[in-house]
Amino acid sequence: MARISPRASTMVPRVAGIAESVLVTTGQTVKKGQVLAVFSSQLVSELRSVLQTAERRLEHMQSLYEREKRLWEQKISAEQDYLQAQHSVQEAEIDLENAKQKLAALGVGRGSGAMNRFELRAAYDGLVVERSLSIGEAVKEDTPIFTIADMSTVWVEAAIPAKDLPLFKVGDKVTLRAVAFDAQTTGTVAFLGALVGEQTRMAKARLLVPNPKGTWRPGLFVNIEVKATDVVVPVAVQTDALQTLGTQQVVFVRDGKNFVAHPVTLGIGQRVAGRGP
Repeated sequence: MARISPRASTMVPRVAGIAESVLVTTGQTVKKGQVLAVFSSQLVSELRSVLQTAERRLEHMQSLYEREKRLWEQKISAEQDYLQAQHSVQEAEIDLENAKQKLAALGVGRGSGAMNRFELRAAYDGLVVERSLSIGEAVKEDTPIFTIADMSTVWVEAAIPAKDLPLFKVGDKVTLRAVAFDAQTTGTVAFLGALVGEQTRMAKARLLVPNPKGTWRPGLFVNIEVKATDVVVPVAVQTDALQTLGTQQVVFVRDGKNFVAHPVTLGIGQRVAGRGP
């Protein structure tokens, strides 16, 4: 069996601050751009102050430039004064762009309320699977505070026996069947490990599975079936007919009124199994 796990990412504030409000809880579904928490930060306040100063300076330099341009065109002032004013505008534009980029790098906008207030928003639609933040808590810029899982697609983590690796290629389609209930779907082999475990003799594999209806929940166990190249075989049986007695694979064959277990050796059409983390 293999286990389903979510595609998840951990969110950090990217700037030190104090949590003023926390707006989501574990298990809650969120949309891209939704506000998760609100913080206050001295650094954000300082950067916004720099931005406002740069905006006012640019306005002032543009005004001086327009005045010097008119005077130069009227031959009242020297060209040097006009060119210097033009250069000052260019410098002010660079300073303003630099101030904007510093805020953007932190994922913070110019804001419309308090100078020190900033909001942390969801990067994509998903499910909050972990929350590590309380109101009033001080956090650093790299403190993990939310883990959001993208449930529109899920991963299946599996371990593939070395003898079955030739049956798998990146990009191949495989069938997945739920162990707990009657359902199946198709997944795509997204990754095959290059190494085989010395003890397990298995290689890690990861499959990508579309999950538009949320049927395939993280933690579920599934069986993975892969179809080998079609060949003519002496005997073929349904995989559902296979049973395990001890360490031996068997099929039960009717013998009069009774069923007798017959050991079998599986061929290339066998079910491949693995187990995720």
